[in-house]
Amino acid sequence: MPATIKDVARVAGVSVATVSRVLNGFSNVLPATRRHVEEAARQLGFAPSAAARSLITRRTDTIGALLPDLHGEYFSELIRGMDQAARSHGLHLLVSSAHGHAQQAAAAFGAMRGRVDGVLVMSPQVSEGGSVVDALGSMACGLPTVLVNTPDASRRLPSFVVDNLGGARAMVEHLLATGRQHLVFVGGPRHNHEATERRRGCLEALAAAGAPKPWELEGDFTEAAGQAAGRRIAERLRAARPKLPRPQAVFAANDMTAVGVLAALTAAGLRVPEDIALGGFDDVPIARYLSPALTTIRVPIVELGTAATHALVQRIENGPQQEAASPPGAFTPSVLPVELLHRRSTALPAG
Repeated sequence: MPATIKDVARVAGVSVATVSRVLNGFSNVLPATRRHVEEAARQLGFAPSAAARSLITRRTDTIGALLPDLHGEYFSELIRGMDQAARSHGLHLLVSSAHGHAQQAAAAFGAMRGRVDGVLVMSPQVSEGGSVVDALGSMACGLPTVLVNTPDASRRLPSFVVDNLGGARAMVEHLLATGRQHLVFVGGPRHNHEATERRRGCLEALAAAGAPKPWELEGDFTEAAGQAAGRRIAERLRAARPKLPRPQAVFAANDMTAVGVLAALTAAGLRVPEDIALGGFDDVPIARYLSPALTTIRVPIVELGTAATHALVQRIENGPQQEAASPPGAFTPSVLPVELLHRRSTALPAG
């Protein structure tokens, strides 16, 4: 029969409470007592189960990550950063998807309570019912929570975001600097905070330069939407007598959309950048391996996951007193900078 914590206490000649303090690393134990307990545990071959340790410490050594989707290179990179940081603290990572819906995110958040010590929440969608922060309500109190690229007008929770606005401006300014004035903007999902910010940055940069408004096409951050947009762009480029200005560059709201646009243009016999330039946003790993390599805005995706996770662990370590309901404006979002990466997809044609 396996040894129990009571057996360890009996052999060491101490109380069960003292054994639990030793096994869980508390400092308020005399060195000699710690040695007795550790030796007794070795003699008996005692190893506390994770469940037993959780009951004693009220900790699960697990953190949760609630994401809008688990598909695609962006999320695999984000999870990689979160997992690296979690493991550096000796923690496990439990991942769940809410498919971009605030109410589903709130339900998944509730299901994680009692199973994790804290939660990372990424939910950029804002529906008529409000953001995920509105949907969480009081559930976020008492459980350490950190937001990732999630709108929070109240600023009641710590938050990490990327500079979507500045990145979009930088891309448009780059395209204009190459002499391309007539742009196509392929957007992201409706009511998506990141997509909204990227569109806003595009429009502001064009207006500031006195350039024409872009031809806007709907998208949803997927290759399929990019292909649909690319086919429409190809039709206009190949029109014998176009009624509207010929597009000179495409700014896709994310790289996976750009991948779809490139596929459609290539299938139509058009060349990038000779016939039309193409820029993306995110710098997912595939972007550099496309032909031509994709000019894009580098988002520090892994670093975003890592920074948010370290912040969550700090909140967990600070204890429950920090998790009381925070007043509006208690936190200022931490903004991670982005970087324009020049690659061949926006190069000027030879000659």
